[in-house]
Amino acid sequence: MKLRSKLLIIVGALLLTATYYFPLWEIDLQAPQYPEGLGLEIWLNRITGAHDYDLQKVNNLNHYIGMKAIHPDSISELKIMPWVMRFLLILGLIVGISGKKSWLTALLILFVIIAIAGFIDYYMWGYDYGHNLDVENAIIKIPGQSYQPPLIGSKMILNFKAVSLPGIGGWAVIASFLIWLSTAVIEHKQARKQYDYS
Repeated sequence: MKLRSKLLIIVGALLLTATYYFPLWEIDLQAPQYPEGLGLEIWLNRITGAHDYDLQKVNNLNHYIGMKAIHPDSISELKIMPWVMRFLLILGLIVGISGKKSWLTALLILFVIIAIAGFIDYYMWGYDYGHNLDVENAIIKIPGQSYQPPLIGSKMILNFKAVSLPGIGGWAVIASFLIWLSTAVIEHKQARKQYDYS
């Protein structure tokens, strides 16, 4: 593997450090009664409001429709994710230093598996909060209504427009994967050219 490819893999690994300083995902809630907007930020190890008291405001709104309150301390994934990201970061550095193409392939496969598992878990988390409602004690009752935010993109939930997109940390993860993938493709093409010439 060429030095340029090794450096790119290392840069991709170091990009993952952004996930410790910026949110992975953001959910923005827009409604006429909240002109300043409401938002949630999902970090590696916590969930916070986009502004002061946003998480408290969201939990108050959830109470009216029978949704469970969001208690970050009770979400086990937030305790696991920092270790998963640290593992990927260290593995990326090892692959970059070693320059082994087979290890880069294994890293990409592992990355995809973790990403798919993460999206499935995020979807199930949203499904649980949006569908498993305490209807009996809900102040607002709309038969058949669910309140699951979109996995990605936007949708209307009652009079709220919910927008779910990657945060800066999430974009850093995507950039890291694209760097690793493009490096693997370049290395594969170069190896194929050498084989054709031989």
